[in-house]
Amino acid sequence: MARVLARRAGGPRPSARLRRAIGSRTALVALLALVLVGLWWLAGAQGVTGQRLLSLAVRGVMLGGILALGAIGLTLIFGVLRIPNFAHGDLMTWGAYLALFGLTLLPAGQPLAPFSFGAELLLLLVLVMPLVGLTGYLLDRLVFRRLRARRAPSVILAMAALGGAFLLRSVIYLGWGADFRNFYTGRPRPAVELFAGIRVRPDQLFILGLALLLIFLLYLLLERSKMGKAMRATADNADLARISGIDTEGVIRWTWLIGGGLAGAGGVMFALDTQLRPEMGWWLMLPLFSSVILGTIGNAYGALVGALIIGVVWQTSTAFLNPAYGPGVAFAVLILVLLFRPQGIFGRPGGA
Repeated sequence: MARVLARRAGGPRPSARLRRAIGSRTALVALLALVLVGLWWLAGAQGVTGQRLLSLAVRGVMLGGILALGAIGLTLIFGVLRIPNFAHGDLMTWGAYLALFGLTLLPAGQPLAPFSFGAELLLLLVLVMPLVGLTGYLLDRLVFRRLRARRAPSVILAMAALGGAFLLRSVIYLGWGADFRNFYTGRPRPAVELFAGIRVRPDQLFILGLALLLIFLLYLLLERSKMGKAMRATADNADLARISGIDTEGVIRWTWLIGGGLAGAGGVMFALDTQLRPEMGWWLMLPLFSSVILGTIGNAYGALVGALIIGVVWQTSTAFLNPAYGPGVAFAVLILVLLFRPQGIFGRPGGA
């Protein structure tokens, strides 16, 4: 008995210390670094040059900027409303198709050199962001608000969001069909050299710059404004925030407008970099949720870091895998995170 008491008094057992070490933030970062090194090794074993790998990593950062716009909106909505919004990817698609519809109404202007798009796309981007935000808020008023009033469990909210995703996608199918589309057809999109032989398109540099600008503006909103403080208070404890006099309905409205607006911008930018298709947002859901969980659910800055990591891993894997398997790579990273540190990089043990 004395030996048992002495062992207890001496602190946690070695097995407990080992579990804590494996689940630490440092261990997760080291694991992700090993994954990236393993991808580089597999690519090198197939004869992929270092310049090619570096180029893919740069493209991964740019893809991560697009994913961050969707992931930050997704984590904001979950953080404030506790809704796993499976319709978020389709909100991105909805934004892209709204921009496409606008391009059919506006006269096509000359490209803004060195980019492939004209001023009309920038105007439509400004219009699309609030429209997608309003779409998300309308979905909340019609569906989620009623479910919240009934104290519906998270699984019911998730199923309702999934139904909203199918609804948006059906509207897109009815309006535009299932064919692949482009914002501009026949316009050249030449690449420019950055450094070390790495070539990217000017459109991609614009996309990354816009993503960083929107994320910086969001940072100012969350950290420097009363609404940002109200959003953080509501995310911590909605009932306490309501008792304290915070307009929680206003917070919910602004959460949808901001989250939906970022999703709309992300959808337009992703379509500009690739193509439009009705399922594009649905195929982005795995990378989006992987980014959110990797960076810690409810943490906007963590979603940014997670999206950049997912983007780099996704693009690097295309050195030896078909690009169609990119979401599967993101899913594999998600499984690793859930196994070793479910709370994510910036989470605390026992919770987010």
